[in-house]
Amino acid sequence: MQPDGREADRLAQIRQRMVESQLTARGITDERVLEAMATVPREHFVPEARRADAYADRPLPIGGGQTISQPYIVAIMLEVLDCGPGMTALEIGAGSGYQAALLAELCERVWAVEIVESLARRAAVALDALGYDNVEIVVGDGTQGLPEHAPYDRIIVAAGAPVVPEPLREQLAEDGRLVIPVGSRISQRLVIVRREGDEFHEQESIPCVFVPLVGRYGWSPNA
Repeated sequence: MQPDGREADRLAQIRQRMVESQLTARGITDERVLEAMATVPREHFVPEARRADAYADRPLPIGGGQTISQPYIVAIMLEVLDCGPGMTALEIGAGSGYQAALLAELCERVWAVEIVESLARRAAVALDALGYDNVEIVVGDGTQGLPEHAPYDRIIVAAGAPVVPEPLREQLAEDGRLVIPVGSRISQRLVIVRREGDEFHEQESIPCVFVPLVGRYGWSPNA
């Protein structure tokens, strides 16, 4: 159910406070990222029972053993991703669809892969209800990417991997950029991969904690 005008105004004010207190105050400076996060209604992408906490400074469970990431972490990843107009983006781990909506505000075309079918269906419904027609949700093993639409200018992974999956490197466009948490099943560091021809340059960023990236080039679901 869409909020009425008064409730929509109240939620917009809460979003703006989130941007100011959780993002700008912590050093996020990319105006396009800040604008996107002040625009996309995060409450639309969390379970109804959790909507009162939609703008809390923490991740929230969304079912299927998955979470919607803390707003600050989402903003950091989008800032270093540097996704601009005219670009194509691939998201691995669509979850609720929230980050896909943000990507849709930042670039031209988004493909988002989610391994949990029930989450993928809900994400697609949420995005469609908000009119995001430049996003496609695909059910599948995100560690293998989505080769049929490659190459991608930008790839972002919203789950922790043991290593950078080779298919994701291969699907990066020339001068492309990949942002992915890499480490153990319980803690990781953000890694930024930049492609120059056949060379890949990696840079480590902040520590983080994501759910495990499950799939052929990630963690086993039974580990």
